[in-house]
Amino acid sequence: MTLNNNDLRIKTETTEEKNPNPIFLSIVIPAYNEEKRIGQSLQGIKDYLKKKDYEAEIIVIDDGSSEATAEISRRILSDWPLAEVISLRKNCGKGAAVREGMLKARGQLILFTDTDLSTPIEELEKFLPLAVEGYEVVIGSRALPGSEIRKRQSWLREHLGKFFNLMVRLSVMKGIKDTQCGFKLFKKEAAREIFSRLQTTGFAFDVEALLLARKLGYKIAQVPVVWINSPESRVRLFRSSIRMLWELFKIKKGDVLHIS
Repeated sequence: MTLNNNDLRIKTETTEEKNPNPIFLSIVIPAYNEEKRIGQSLQGIKDYLKKKDYEAEIIVIDDGSSEATAEISRRILSDWPLAEVISLRKNCGKGAAVREGMLKARGQLILFTDTDLSTPIEELEKFLPLAVEGYEVVIGSRALPGSEIRKRQSWLREHLGKFFNLMVRLSVMKGIKDTQCGFKLFKKEAAREIFSRLQTTGFAFDVEALLLARKLGYKIAQVPVVWINSPESRVRLFRSSIRMLWELFKIKKGDVLHIS
């Protein structure tokens, strides 16, 4: 039997009624045509969370996939008491998917992570103490001393990424060496304030989110992380790079940054 979104939503609500403990952590996973990887990643996240003594929910945002990403996610999460799989009607972009998940999440802390777990879920252990110390936003970085790149990207992909990060630092975001690592933790209030304003729907959404965090006065911590390249990246080398630069141009112009 295949569970639909309403099945999971009802199951979550019923579980919360029985268990009044607040949700400590939400994990948001944007996914697009990830049927080959999503099952293993979700099982890894579940295995990690089973060892913890806090309540945690898992939210998958299926960004209009044309294959079985949502169905596999529902099957793997069918035994997790706090889980939801949300399917967008069409492919809207990673930024749009993350925004949807961040605004749905109910945890005191909300992590979004890439489907491939290029940054292993265990790296969260480095982030939680910083949130307790008072940082509202804690981001993974592959560019800080102490980071460990266990499997690198191709030379071209890696250097295009470094070029984009350089453009970000020169134009809009000084002091952040790696805006694009897909492993970021937010306190719930910060997530609501930031992602309710987010307008960038593509891969450059991280830049806008971090700029919004700064403009709203939130403290940002950068953490060196382990990173393992996945060869099946959804970032299309040239097409995605051009779109990201266009999105960065719009962010620099201020077209998408509105604080009221």
